[in-house]
Amino acid sequence: MTGEGLYMIPESFPVELVTWNGSYDLARKLSGLVRRSGYTPDLIIAIGRGGYVPARVVADLLLMDTLTSIKVEHWGIAAEIKEQAIVRYPLSVDITDKKVLVIDDVTDTGETLEISTGYLRGFKPGEIRTGVLQHKTCSAFTPDYYVDLVSEWRWIVYPWAVFEDLSGFTEKVMRDRERTAPEISDMLRSLYGMSVDPDMLDEILHVLTGMGKISERNGYFKSLDVHE
Repeated sequence: MTGEGLYMIPESFPVELVTWNGSYDLARKLSGLVRRSGYTPDLIIAIGRGGYVPARVVADLLLMDTLTSIKVEHWGIAAEIKEQAIVRYPLSVDITDKKVLVIDDVTDTGETLEISTGYLRGFKPGEIRTGVLQHKTCSAFTPDYYVDLVSEWRWIVYPWAVFEDLSGFTEKVMRDRERTAPEISDMLRSLYGMSVDPDMLDEILHVLTGMGKISERNGYFKSLDVHE
């Protein structure tokens, strides 16, 4: 699915912020599901970047030190979907005949795990199983293990991606016109249900300005990614 096809993201949608404690609890429960299933992987493969932290926690809780990663790109920041999922950074270890556990944070379209498992099968592993913290029912791919079933679609922000995602949403709300910081905060709340700490928003605006992504004039900010 692509942003221009079956999978369309509306301009306004709910956003769920998962805390560090909440994400650790999800990873703990995920490791428990794997353990109780009797599956004993030889290697855990994290899907970068969302799966890095969950995979490390799961590896810790399964007392495994065999952990590596691949990077698959599908989503940009702030729910911006890319044309097609691709493997950006490939596998660097031999998994021939090994039992593999692939970990990501969430299934949304499911394309990331579909691409990942198809790619990994080319290396002739003994078995591949997949696990995520949260699985959306709209996903075309169902992982072997998941903790939380999400039936009502929402964009999920994990603590390891808060600054990046909030920066993306901040740019989004400035694409139509200039706004002050309080106006940006109000828009984030009304469109996405997000309550942003003023100090974090000030830091985001400072960073985005320094990167040349937005401009500032007399307290008004404007995205420079404007399609006329």
